[in-house]
Amino acid sequence: MGALPPDPRSSNAGGAIFRWLPLAPATLLLLVFLAGPIGYCVYIAFTDMQLTGSSGTSFVGFDNFRRAFADPGFRNAVWLTVVFTVVSSILGQNTLGLALAALMRRASRPVRTLTGTLVIAAWVLPEIVAAFLLYAFFRREGTLNAILDQLHLPTQNWLFGLPILAVSFANVWRGTAFSMLIYSAALAEIPQEITEAAEVDGASGLRRLWHITLPMIRRSIGTNLMLNTLQTLSVFGLIWAMTRGGPGRRSQTLPVFMYDQAFLKSLIGYGTAVALLLLLVGALFSVVYLRLMKVEV
Repeated sequence: MGALPPDPRSSNAGGAIFRWLPLAPATLLLLVFLAGPIGYCVYIAFTDMQLTGSSGTSFVGFDNFRRAFADPGFRNAVWLTVVFTVVSSILGQNTLGLALAALMRRASRPVRTLTGTLVIAAWVLPEIVAAFLLYAFFRREGTLNAILDQLHLPTQNWLFGLPILAVSFANVWRGTAFSMLIYSAALAEIPQEITEAAEVDGASGLRRLWHITLPMIRRSIGTNLMLNTLQTLSVFGLIWAMTRGGPGRRSQTLPVFMYDQAFLKSLIGYGTAVALLLLLVGALFSVVYLRLMKVEV
């Protein structure tokens, strides 16, 4: 009898193992250093773990989450997080980045170079350095009040009177460069012939922006909004260095509230539950943006 032909299924299985083998080290590292800590954090969120003052840790189910929704401090942090995200990311960085990208397309080379350098310099600064610079800018004896005083305009202690707006504008100053780079690349992909044809037809700049530019860069807008929103939701160092969430709780966003509960009040379980709720908020924003980015058939 002749030899049996090789089983094609075994050869396919061997080929699949061979193809996936180089990915095994990276997969193992992701499981150990990413999935592992995330799974442990999920476990902690359902316990009453504390840093100090507790003899043991017990499973409490959804008590931490029920406590969060009943906590006025948590609801205040949610509201301030929404304000901070809308003002500094959706309205501030997104709009200003698009405006700078559009204006730089028509500017001369020296102006583009100078503007790009100044905007990107704020972005590449370490967060703590940017926070102290902006603290010096907004404090009562700071640069902003000095300018307003020279213009004979009213001054105030911005970090005390309007702390959430002060940290929002600080985040706009620091993060606009990312949006500007995204939109600069997107605008460069728009064919010049389309814009010129619209100009010949008598379309104004606003009509060209609304009917031509924005529809053609819609996917870039969605990508930029999603990335900026996720980054803004996690901002901690900038706010902590400028206001520490104060005065009172008037600039205590969810990351600051989470840090206060977990590490200053030693409530690790409760703070981790708040972190998971923040992660859920970011996931909801991502789902909304991804749906908006879908191309209509």
